[in-house]
Amino acid sequence: MNVYKYTGLLLLTTFLMGTAYPVAKLGMMHTTPLMLMGIRFLFAGGLLALFSAKKPQPKGAKAWMQIGLLGLFQSVGVMGFTAYSMRWITSGESAIISSTSPLMLLVWGALMGTAYRVRQWFGVAIGFIGVVITFGLHLSLDPGTVFALAGAVCFTVATLIINRIGPAFDKRVLAAYQMLAGGILLLILSFAGEKPAFELNLASGLVIVWMVLFCSIVQFTLWFYLISHSDPGTTSSFLFLVPIFSVLCSWVLLGEHIDWYVYAGGALTCAGIFLVNWQGNRSPQNQAKATSPYLMQEEM
Repeated sequence: MNVYKYTGLLLLTTFLMGTAYPVAKLGMMHTTPLMLMGIRFLFAGGLLALFSAKKPQPKGAKAWMQIGLLGLFQSVGVMGFTAYSMRWITSGESAIISSTSPLMLLVWGALMGTAYRVRQWFGVAIGFIGVVITFGLHLSLDPGTVFALAGAVCFTVATLIINRIGPAFDKRVLAAYQMLAGGILLLILSFAGEKPAFELNLASGLVIVWMVLFCSIVQFTLWFYLISHSDPGTTSSFLFLVPIFSVLCSWVLLGEHIDWYVYAGGALTCAGIFLVNWQGNRSPQNQAKATSPYLMQEEM
């Protein structure tokens, strides 16, 4: 792929991923967190399913149960916890802590016997130091931090599920149906545990359109295209741009005040993500064997 095209698509994709956090917080001014995410994934999953109707479809109860399990962790767990976290912490802080999933994946892989390079362990160390700086200096473990950490854990589990079941599915079909399943579950949970309401106006309508079309369908399609036409490990290493874009968009859209230690901790966390995922220059044989803990998962 042409380097200019690759760079442009990569910046656009990570920018769209980053906007999801502040745009979701804008949406929560007009509805409840689970209702917002349920609507997002119901429409996004439904539209993507229509676009993927000619692709190979899941067959058998086991396949549908696997999709439902993925939707439970990816769409419900990640997005439910992340959305709720932004009731207590800024969307930029939520993005930083949610982005620690690759670091968690590497630790899990090591416990399972996977060997990693010293550079990757260094990335884990400075990444977690960054999280401690971001959230530890004010000595407060508020509900928002706990929810964001829970979302990152769900992200880790969802990635492990994708690595396990992904080869058996067309990736677009898998993404469509897990979004659809997650959207239905989120709406059920919203009606069961929230007092769901939706204030329909221009602002809320634009939020839904942006989250459904750009943060879900367009973002996923571009991400899939990038990892299919480049080295997935190298491309994934640039996911450190997501919390950067999120912090910047939170400042522009929400006027969020960012303390100096959030910038410092966020920078260390981003550097850690880059070091964990970066594969460097490898031969084609070694690239095939390279271990990056975050290859196929899409962001928020």
